[in-house]
Formats: sequence, structure tokens, C-alpha cells
Amino acid sequence: MRTTTCIYAVVLLGSTILAAGQSPEIPKHGRAVKFFNGKDLKGFDTFLTSQGLNSDPNHVFTIENGVVHVSGMEMGYFITKQEYSNYYLRAEFKWGEGTYGSRQGKARDSGILYNIQGPNKVWPRSVEFQINEGCTGDFWMTDGAALTGKDGVRVTGPDGKALKIDRFNKGPYQNVVGYRDPINEVEKPHGEWNVVELVNRNGHVWQYVNGKLANEGTNAFPASGKILFQSEGSELYFRNMKLYPLK
Repeated sequence: MRTTTCIYAVVLLGSTILAAGQSPEIPKHGRAVKFFNGKDLKGFDTFLTSQGLNSDPNHVFTIENGVVHVSGMEMGYFITKQEYSNYYLRAEFKWGEGTYGSRQGKARDSGILYNIQGPNKVWPRSVEFQINEGCTGDFWMTDGAALTGKDGVRVTGPDGKALKIDRFNKGPYQNVVGYRDPINEVEKPHGEWNVVELVNRNGHVWQYVNGKLANEGTNAFPASGKILFQSEGSELYFRNMKLYPLK
């Protein structure tokens, strides 16, 4: 009876973890730090190319019932006020409908940029967890940021520009709205919530999409910094954004 009870408890615990959407490879970590309170962007600054810092008259970023609605109608982001290192970040996103400006009619695009150091601009020096229809999970290195991919090749983003490392087993890509990878799509169908997870341990980074390892790199430069969530011409929603320090 005790053996059966123990087995049941282990299965139940495993089911609880999987139900929470955490990938089994995530390392041990502490409790979540105060990151997003579900009510406002108190722990963040906002930045828009048209308005600068902490000015959002057109309500590009709004919050309702614990969800951040990003209209995508202007280029910019909301960015943590604090810098972070050695952490596990988990968030959920789903696409809205609208595409705007240079992204109109093109694959919906956003991202989580991390290890940000330096002034606010579009886009700051950072490594990016790409969120983009057909290629979610790609790395982008922007404005001098660098990362060594799984193949051992080091990629450095030029000043003011960016270079990418494709996610694992990526298929052909077409930059059209609603696009889905015909070979290895990792996103759920349009309108459903997706789980993205990032582990950043001393510059060794892993990116997961819906529990699947999508990309991995080492010797990130910078290796720590602020974290931002993009508005990049596409409507989307973020929720359950949590950050945990690694043990």
C-alpha cells in the first residue's frame, strides 16, 4: 500500500509540473521574484519610437485580467527596470489579429529580448528569443550582442543591426501572415496560448517553446541585463510572466 501510494504521489507530482507547462529539463530554481503583478506595469518602463520613455498615449500596452495586450500599432516595448542574471523565465503568449505598418500582411512578429545593457532604443543591444509565426525559437543578436550556437559558430550582430541563429530543425520560411512551419512547427494553432521558457545560466542559454527545446547557445555577450517584451507591428498578448532565480 505504501509503495502504491508513493508511486501515485510521484505520478501526481509529475502531472502537476507538466500541467503547469514547465519543461522537464528546467534546472532547479527558487521562488519567483516580483516581476509582473498582473495589474499594471509597475516593474517596467515602456519605450516607443514615437514617444520615448514612459509615454503611451495611444495605449499600445494595456492590462486586463492579468493579461498584457500589445496592440502592435507602434514599435517599442515594455522593459524591466532591474537587470537579471542566472534565471529561469517563463511566459505565455498568443497572437491577436492585427498587423501594422511594415508588418502589415506579413508573418506576425514579436520577441523577448534579454541581457540588455545600455540606453533604450529600437532595438537595444541584446539576445532575442524570437517570437514570430513560422520561426518562434530563433535567436537574434542585436547591436553588438554575440552568441555561440550549438554548431560552434559564433554570431555577432553588427552595430545597429542583427543576425540570427535558426531554431533546431527549422523548415522553409515564408514571410506571410498566418504562416506555419510545414516541417517542424512548434507553435500551437492561431489564437491558442503558447508557453515560452528561457534558461540563462552564466551566458549558457536554452530556449523552449511549448516544452520543446528550440535553441541553445553559449558564451552570450552580454550575459546579463534587463528583459523586454516587444511591440513590433503585430497584435499579441502576454500573461503569466514569471522569473525564477536559479539555484
